[in-house]
Amino acid sequence: MINQIERADGLINRALKDQLDRTVFPRVQNPIAYVGGELNSVRKDPRAVAGRLCLAFPDLYAIGMSNQGLQVLYTQMNQRADWACERAYAPMKDMERTLRSQGLPLYSLETFTPLGECDVLGFSLQYEISYVDILTMLDLANIPLRSEGRTLADPLVIAGGPCAQNPEPVAPFIDVFVTGDGEPA
Repeated sequence: MINQIERADGLINRALKDQLDRTVFPRVQNPIAYVGGELNSVRKDPRAVAGRLCLAFPDLYAIGMSNQGLQVLYTQMNQRADWACERAYAPMKDMERTLRSQGLPLYSLETFTPLGECDVLGFSLQYEISYVDILTMLDLANIPLRSEGRTLADPLVIAGGPCAQNPEPVAPFIDVFVTGDGEPA
């Protein structure tokens, strides 16, 4: 019964969160970057929406959380009643090692949902140096790196932002590119 109440509140992966609380967060330098629950974050019941988008910023939380474009898209998507929008950021090396050693997936901050369970995973391409973090995030999410290896069971991987104007360097890893402003798209 507790799980059903938590699911209605949007915290759909209590088992993963509990494991992170017990075995991961005590071992990493900056656990606050991985626990979510910030002021104005939005949790929606996944059973009440048509789809789930996770905005993935391929850099550390401390850098990505202040990105204006990400904040605008997050707000606009969550204003829609038919979609839930969550966020994920690239982990620091110690968090990456701990997730890998325990076989745990990268997850969204709002509901601790593994990224591979989202319908759409949208990367913000702000600068080329973050391209490696895209691959790290896909790998930690157990999503095939190359788009040709994905099936309908995997999330649609999209990317936009300034570097989407020249998408060729990451084209093998992205299913769809959004060029121009993300808000109208």
